[in-house]
Amino acid sequence: MRIAVVSTHPIQYYAPLFRFMAKEPGVELKVFYTWSQSELGSKFDVDFGKIIEWDIPLLDGYAFEFIDNISNDPGVHHFNGINNPNLNKSIAIWKPEFVLVIGWNFKSHLACMRYFKGKIPVLFKGDSTLLDEKPGLKKILRRISLTWVYRKVDIALYVGKNNFDYFKKHGLQDNQLHWVPHAVDNTRFRGGKELEEEAKLWRRRLDIRDDELVVLFAGKFEPKKDPDFMIRLAKNLPDTRLKLILVGNGILESELKERASGDKRIIFLDFQNQQKMPLVYRLCDIFVLPSKGPGETWGLAVNEAMACKRPVLVSKKCGCVPDLVEENVTGWVFEPGDTGDLEMKELLQKTLNDQSRLKAMGEQIWTKLQPYSYETVIEQMKSINLS
Repeated sequence: MRIAVVSTHPIQYYAPLFRFMAKEPGVELKVFYTWSQSELGSKFDVDFGKIIEWDIPLLDGYAFEFIDNISNDPGVHHFNGINNPNLNKSIAIWKPEFVLVIGWNFKSHLACMRYFKGKIPVLFKGDSTLLDEKPGLKKILRRISLTWVYRKVDIALYVGKNNFDYFKKHGLQDNQLHWVPHAVDNTRFRGGKELEEEAKLWRRRLDIRDDELVVLFAGKFEPKKDPDFMIRLAKNLPDTRLKLILVGNGILESELKERASGDKRIIFLDFQNQQKMPLVYRLCDIFVLPSKGPGETWGLAVNEAMACKRPVLVSKKCGCVPDLVEENVTGWVFEPGDTGDLEMKELLQKTLNDQSRLKAMGEQIWTKLQPYSYETVIEQMKSINLS
């Protein structure tokens, strides 16, 4: 299996997977990065409001090449931000058996799909869903244009049910759809007993008692993630046994801290880098992803929290819901908005009065997560029928 991967830039979720794949016997992988300016490493993240430099290696353990990007306004914020005249030639010189394009909505990525279609099999990976669709002319026009785009694909690698439905709606047939799940490094997040002990010490430093229920949000403080859910939850549920931790930074930070002022149960922690996240998730008894969209196509933080054996509260606007969140087994699902706020208030009040079931859910959560692993990604990639 000789596979060329086309991706914009090194990403903390993909780099560990590329390393894992590169070690697999019988797999030859090379990643062609199209946002060449990202080779410089750390950059200012507008959403976090700070310079982000990931503390895990993003370019170790696999073959890669940065392709010169000649865009006048380089970046992933618009279609013409990725413009690589030499991309297709560079891939062809490497002579892959097939090419995997991650994301079509950049000039060079779409051109790559069009160029190699009919020459070698074109695989496509994207995790879009229909969750945020609204009726109207824009929806109709988008459906027509996307149906045209996906005609340039031989096989789409869908990550879950919502993504499968999206591809079907845009003209791909069952024999063109192959499940390759979204996954994180489950082994790293699972860790061992030492992480649980370290988390207990951190909880004590945060003045959290063992009998208190901790709910945690970790991510960008931006409207689509709806971190304000945590502030509303605190106001709806004044029980002193509840502690709420918000981890991250972003444009809503000042507003959130102002709304939370005076409530000592609400704790803010700055952005935590990847190496520390297995410990961060262990601060909580329940992890929450309350996104209201648009654009929460999956929610890999849910995978990470579940790998730490933590139950999850997840909004219906998150693409991972039908695949990962089994009611009362791995967590709970709610509708974003007032109704969901009240439902979660009642759920957490019951949980405060009986926390024993949370501990019992740990092994069920780990079992549910097993198919969503790097090992499964390899198995599924190898099983693709390209005939």
